[in-house]
Amino acid sequence: MTDTLRQLPLREAHRRAGARFAPFAGWDMPLQYTGIVQEHHAVRDHVGVFDVSHMGRVEVRGADVGARLRAITTSNVATLEPGRSRYSLYCTEQGGIADDIIAYRLEADRWLIVHNADNAVPDAARVRAALGDAMTDIGLDTVMLAVQGPEAEAALRTTLGLELESVARHGCVEFDWHGGRVFFGRTGYTGEDGGECVTDPATGQQLWDALLAAGVAPIGLGARDTLRLEAALPLHGHDISPDTNPYDAGLGWAVGLKDGAPFTGRDALAALAAQPRQRQLACLRLLERGVLRSEFDVLDPAQPGAGPVTHLTSGAFSPTLEAGIGMAYLPTPLAVVGTQLTIDIRGRAVPAEVVARPFYQRPS
Repeated sequence: MTDTLRQLPLREAHRRAGARFAPFAGWDMPLQYTGIVQEHHAVRDHVGVFDVSHMGRVEVRGADVGARLRAITTSNVATLEPGRSRYSLYCTEQGGIADDIIAYRLEADRWLIVHNADNAVPDAARVRAALGDAMTDIGLDTVMLAVQGPEAEAALRTTLGLELESVARHGCVEFDWHGGRVFFGRTGYTGEDGGECVTDPATGQQLWDALLAAGVAPIGLGARDTLRLEAALPLHGHDISPDTNPYDAGLGWAVGLKDGAPFTGRDALAALAAQPRQRQLACLRLLERGVLRSEFDVLDPAQPGAGPVTHLTSGAFSPTLEAGIGMAYLPTPLAVVGTQLTIDIRGRAVPAEVVARPFYQRPS
């Protein structure tokens, strides 16, 4: 199968670190090294490094790039100051979520946009259609490493000589290191502090080796998923998709309507914003031991025999909470903290409760 999958530039380094691989979004990706639970705790308690080079990355340049990006993003990224980033969405004309992205403004006329791996090709085409030759796809020419955890500050200082507190949250910087150019954004997908680095493969190899030598644990996709789910961060293709809209997903804050600027899906989103919510993406926690998976049915015990009210969009066992957790789009009357529901786990109705979002929030 690996013959048909893209290979990470650092694949051999992952193999030496003991990675077990699995296909994801067309890539042969490290699923785990020492074990998902152990890796999860390493990030929550210490620090870990993820190779997320499968993510799409495009660079755009030009004096009018901000205004042109505004036409395809839901938030006004044109107002970003250099050295800052913003979470945003690409939407369909109907208001569905085509992808969620992060746009980093590196300089006044230069940007880096990170896309989800599954959507890297159509997203690059979307940007190309809007910006033409102002866009360069750098996804296959660079590596992307995420360093996350409460000890990320010490790890970044030891390896990169970077003082994390010198970079504002959601900020970004570029600097030279060991003969290569490194981009660092103080962003992530785990609920922990840290950041994400983009650089050339040779420099990326040096950085990976330096991080592991400094005691940073390698982390696979398995723990990345449990970490992001505990933080209630949506995964495109599961919790959000072209069939879901930002308001139901709790992402209305990423839609900017007040500036009046046109962008793809604006009219549909304005109409949706004016309507009462019929459903909401909610967090569910099992009240008995069990492991949840996406697509498990959710039932309302107050309506016996009525069938499922919805299904889980994501589900896993939470190593931090030691409980099964998941997310689902619930009818608004049921999406209230404390609501008692049941989840069908292979024919067994297991009690669950709607809880506050997120499941986990790092100590301040």
